[in-house]
Amino acid sequence: MIYITRREQFNAAHKLFREEWSDEKNLEVFGKCANPNWHGHNYELFVTVKGAVAPETGYVIDLKVLKDIIKSHVTDKLDHKNVNLDVDFMQGKMASTEVICVEIFNQLQPHIEAKGVFLHKVKLVETENNYVEYYGHQPIS
Repeated sequence: MIYITRREQFNAAHKLFREEWSDEKNLEVFGKCANPNWHGHNYELFVTVKGAVAPETGYVIDLKVLKDIIKSHVTDKLDHKNVNLDVDFMQGKMASTEVICVEIFNQLQPHIEAKGVFLHKVKLVETENNYVEYYGHQPIS
């Protein structure tokens, strides 16, 4: 099994808040991330796929194909957008990095696996100090 990773970048704004909570409670729980006028990040996205190397090409997947899947299903939808308001796959969901990462995985998985490889991991870097990794639904042992 070979693992290969593609890195992409996008910029997006979001805020963390619950509509059913007061402004004070949102500020208490989410701090500056609950800024009513939003805040943004320069995200880095790492998409790792795994599979066998095709003897004809020497590839697990053509990285241009992987790039195009990521672009059309994720980065075109997120780049320079408001995650809370503009992104179809985030509607009605908390716009935390954890949830964004899971939803990116969900967007990519069927398109990547249709190419005969498996989506192993999505890593979403929010800041130089904070990132999330999601490996899909793993059985609890």
